[in-house]
Amino acid sequence: MTERKPPGVPFESWVDRQIRDAQGRGEFDRLTGAGKPLPRDIDATYDELWWVKRKLAREGLGFLPPALTLRKEAEDALAAAYAAPSERIARKIITEINVKIRDMMFKPPPGPPLGMKPYDVDEVVREWHRRHGPAGA
Repeated sequence: MTERKPPGVPFESWVDRQIRDAQGRGEFDRLTGAGKPLPRDIDATYDELWWVKRKLAREGLGFLPPALTLRKEAEDALAAAYAAPSERIARKIITEINVKIRDMMFKPPPGPPLGMKPYDVDEVVREWHRRHGPAGA
């Protein structure tokens, strides 16, 4: 659209006419995203890194330092162990996360320190029994 607004024509009616003409020529017919809802974050404030965040989300990646990622994973593992249907599964979940915690303790990655130690499996299992009662054994 290189045409300039003629003098004396209200801007709104000139733009409306341009849009109607383009629609008549079919220029809006096969646009990507046609018929799809607008993104949820349409009203969010502008973020220069919006495209990076969207790419990371689409690829299923995170942007936290490894220690913080492991902290979150450890919290999730503890919650999963407490909700496990059996003591054997609770022990397995905690044993697996403890391996990752020990690895990071002895081979720290760049970034903030982990600041945690491996869980006591027997303590977690005692808490599991307390939460599940005698029927969980």
